[in-house]
Amino acid sequence: MNTAFCFDPQFLKHDTGLDHPERADRLNATIVYLRQQPWFQQLLPVTAIACDLEWIHQIHDPALGQRAESACRAGLPYLDTPDVAVSTATYDTALLAAGGLINVIDEVIAGRADNGFALVRPPGHHAEHNAALGFCVFNNIAIAAKYLQRQHGLEKILILDWDVHHGNGTQHAFESDPSVFFASLHQYPHYPGTGARSETGDSRGKGATLNCPMSAGAGDSDYTDAFVDKILPAIDRFSPDAILISAGFDAHQADPLGAINLSTNYYGWMTKRLLEMADKHAGGRLISVLEGGYDLHALAHSVGVHLETLLMIESNDVDASRVL
Repeated sequence: MNTAFCFDPQFLKHDTGLDHPERADRLNATIVYLRQQPWFQQLLPVTAIACDLEWIHQIHDPALGQRAESACRAGLPYLDTPDVAVSTATYDTALLAAGGLINVIDEVIAGRADNGFALVRPPGHHAEHNAALGFCVFNNIAIAAKYLQRQHGLEKILILDWDVHHGNGTQHAFESDPSVFFASLHQYPHYPGTGARSETGDSRGKGATLNCPMSAGAGDSDYTDAFVDKILPAIDRFSPDAILISAGFDAHQADPLGAINLSTNYYGWMTKRLLEMADKHAGGRLISVLEGGYDLHALAHSVGVHLETLLMIESNDVDASRVL
């Protein structure tokens, strides 16, 4: 398989402080580890270019971008809420993160890559229409879904969010839109408090939201049950034209911000299942973007397993016994 990969040193310039969970060390540790892997040179490098505001405004009120730019230019310590720490480089970096994901999409749609992954920050899935929230400035994956539809003419987009925290911003962006199916596996109850099983969409989008809340302590077998019983049948019924993954790695058993016990290997299992669904329904079109993941070792190795699986490289890290 040919996998598009986006990383830019600019992503490290979003300075949240040494003690902030979503700090530059996350990407630095990950890219150092990835570059040591024998398959790293097989990845198709993608250049990140700042996202045009036209696409930001498909999801966000222009006022959010104006506040973000002003806060960063003024050197303020945070945007909207104290957990969204910012620096003078944050606004430009957030535009680059969204643009990097869009450029990965372009490579996949053009056929130069079979699938792709954007190793970017700041993350995005908590960002609301007019609010930065939960370490997130712009909702990268929601912007990507709109881009796939309006730039490339794909009709039905499926977003699977496996971050330990529910993607409230993504759900709210599409909860009334039947053309975007949002599915999430997340710890519940947990931050940000959304993602109950009863949240299934509104109005015309009723039924196009699937929340699979997982209790603290859940592990690989619990997630397999949710995949087999809920996620995979829902993908079959929806039959998407593309699959996007909000790939947070903070459901890992070592992560300090969650209480879910996924193994490193299990990220390969989930990736494999979604590749199969993409091949079945979406012409193989599968694109993922980094969300959370705050244990540096677990994050780097889990991203490695995810990429190995996208490349379809046999690895000791991918547990073949879990293939359905």
